[in-house]
Amino acid sequence: MEFPVKTGAAASQRTECAILPVFEDGQLRGATREIDTAARGVIKQLVRKGDVSGRLGATTLIHRTQGTAATRWLLVGCGKHIEFDTRRLSSALTAAIAGLRNSGTKEAISYLAYGVGDGLNAAEAARHSVEAARASVYRFDELKSRSDPSPRLARLGIAATRGTNSAPLRDAIKVGTAIANGSDLARDLGNRPPNVCTPSHLAETARTLARRYPKLKVKVLGEPEIRKLGMGALLCVTQGADEPPRLIVIEYRNGSPKEAPIALCGKGVTFDTGGISLKPPPKMDEMKYDMSGAGSVLGAMSAIAELGAAVNVVGVIPACENMPSGRATRPGDIIKSMSGQTVEIINTDAEGRLILCDAITYARTFKPRCLIDIATLTGACVIALGHVYTGVFSNDDKLSADLIAAGDRALDLAWRMPVHEEYGESLRSNFADFANSGGRDGGASVGANFLSRFVDGVPWAHLDIAGVAWRANSQKGSTARPVPLLVDFLLNTERQ
Repeated sequence: MEFPVKTGAAASQRTECAILPVFEDGQLRGATREIDTAARGVIKQLVRKGDVSGRLGATTLIHRTQGTAATRWLLVGCGKHIEFDTRRLSSALTAAIAGLRNSGTKEAISYLAYGVGDGLNAAEAARHSVEAARASVYRFDELKSRSDPSPRLARLGIAATRGTNSAPLRDAIKVGTAIANGSDLARDLGNRPPNVCTPSHLAETARTLARRYPKLKVKVLGEPEIRKLGMGALLCVTQGADEPPRLIVIEYRNGSPKEAPIALCGKGVTFDTGGISLKPPPKMDEMKYDMSGAGSVLGAMSAIAELGAAVNVVGVIPACENMPSGRATRPGDIIKSMSGQTVEIINTDAEGRLILCDAITYARTFKPRCLIDIATLTGACVIALGHVYTGVFSNDDKLSADLIAAGDRALDLAWRMPVHEEYGESLRSNFADFANSGGRDGGASVGANFLSRFVDGVPWAHLDIAGVAWRANSQKGSTARPVPLLVDFLLNTERQ
């Protein structure tokens, strides 16, 4: 999809469709006012008659566009003008593209951020317009015998007022495009079925990225190497599966050689049955999304490599399946992690923290300046935060604040949660250093407390994405979160 910058007068721009904002107060602003003037008040009349709504997300397609060079106008409700920001712009543009879906439109210009007031930064609006548009046209039909034949929007102009310096907008479009590309990669991986997206498939995806971007270096460890490292926690999760595990290490070095890297650890359980502690059947198919942490790391690494960001990052992805069999780990088993700490297995469905604890220990060998793990870790986080916020658990106030700020900028919201040592009380074990599962109360913080025992003082944050990594029901599919948050965080780290 192409995103040219358009700085000409709105009424004279040739386009299949001009996407125009309308606000709840009925006052026409920006390009809507310019086009209405050229069309002798047609839009104002429609608004007065109630044929056009300013409610956020409402759309009205107009074909009679006399006085302007546009073939159609799409009037899009943007809510209250005083509240119009990048989040509402993204919502309005998403609604606009949905409104054009059956119109045959392949090219349009968005005027949603064109001269509507001081509440929008033009570059931020351009970046989020790209991300919203790409997410709106995304489809996963690679495994269908017949793909969707309907035409898709292939070119969306980003309009700016005359005299605007277009260079910052073009830079922002590049960032938005890279984030969208990384998000599409994460979506594809998440949406692929578990008989396609296996640990080996994740490893081959990493290798493909390394072939595309010379700054990326990939190493894939198989079961013998994993065993040699003493990763008993990772191996105990995968030992019931026929599919072999992989430890994927992907490095991006484009910052100062003296600068310690940022480490990203992504949970890569490509299918989670719960093991011997078998999950109930309803919605078990959604457990293919249990590798969303891994997908987000690959998506983020792809984006920063595409942008040539001046940072050093290492991604560590433990990838495996959690399956029941005669070889599977049992509740009551005790295993030794790579760190040397022993863990009593109380619940084999608390497997994400087990593969991550070994990945965190391995990532520490790179001496990172900070370490972030990303995981669909607990249903308890969904209960706490719903499907809106990623949970952030951290031992470092600045790292936590930086991640939350990145989420705000990226429209990929995150909220800090407690990881106090008292949450570890329920992990006590009479037979091992601690257990892998405790009581239900505060379950998200209990899981984070388990992981905190392996960071050994490194500034660390755990992102629990169980509530945000995918949508269910009729809208089922990967969201690619938190790729935008991670990329924004890494890019702003580059500037510090």
